[in-house]
Amino acid sequence: MKLKLFYAFMLGVFMMACTSNKKESESEEPEVMPVNVMGEVTSYATDSTDMVGYMAFDANDSTKRPGILVVHEWWGHNEYSRMRTDMLAELGYVALAVDMYGDGKQAAHPEEAGEFAGMVMSNLDEATSRFDAALATLKSHPNVDAENIGAIGYCFGGSVVLSMANAGYDLDAVAAFHAGLRLPIMPDSGAVKAKVLVANGGADPFIAEQHIIDYKAAMDAAGAEYKYVSYDSAVHAFTSKGADSLGTKFSLPLAYDAEADSASWEEMKALFSEAF
Repeated sequence: MKLKLFYAFMLGVFMMACTSNKKESESEEPEVMPVNVMGEVTSYATDSTDMVGYMAFDANDSTKRPGILVVHEWWGHNEYSRMRTDMLAELGYVALAVDMYGDGKQAAHPEEAGEFAGMVMSNLDEATSRFDAALATLKSHPNVDAENIGAIGYCFGGSVVLSMANAGYDLDAVAAFHAGLRLPIMPDSGAVKAKVLVANGGADPFIAEQHIIDYKAAMDAAGAEYKYVSYDSAVHAFTSKGADSLGTKFSLPLAYDAEADSASWEEMKALFSEAF
């Protein structure tokens, strides 16, 4: 009798312990790992040109995420475009800073930058080939959801991503900052698949009012989904903290605008939240 009571007692203790452990297990929250941005130089190529890009992602998150292409200013693939790529990785995206000039070339002077940018924009076959190579490289990353792809660009790079959107690339969202609007590719009806954001300075002397009118008219005629935002006091390169020194050095109307920079980044984040 005593032995039966002992077994019954031990069984009760065991069951209580199991129930307690189960409740503790159920109440435990899954561990959230901090964001750990990993950036790495990424080489890729077309049939004729070698490119030097930069890929950034959260090394603590192996889930599939949207991929974002980042196209540089007319100065070339530099630390600024890499910084923006890191910032996108911090937001949870996999991002690739694109090299549109090839061999990682950077311009040291506005005249050289103009030559580099002109060579790309005047040869659309080569421009699209380089964009295609970057897109394929981004999609091949193991953490990228190839069905959710966006692109952003600055200055020259903004014109590039707007042109690719107009060409009908299968992009979900495109954001262009202080971008030129006299584009080599304008949209046909129904061609633009991406949701488009254009964030420009209202005081940018490189953006004529007629350019804005013509761009909006073309997008409206194409039935594109877009948003054009103008920041009244901002001039060209308003998102770059290095703009002031470059403007002074080369006597160009460039200046950083912290308010416009922050506001335009928030506009981009809202665009991506909607698109993805």
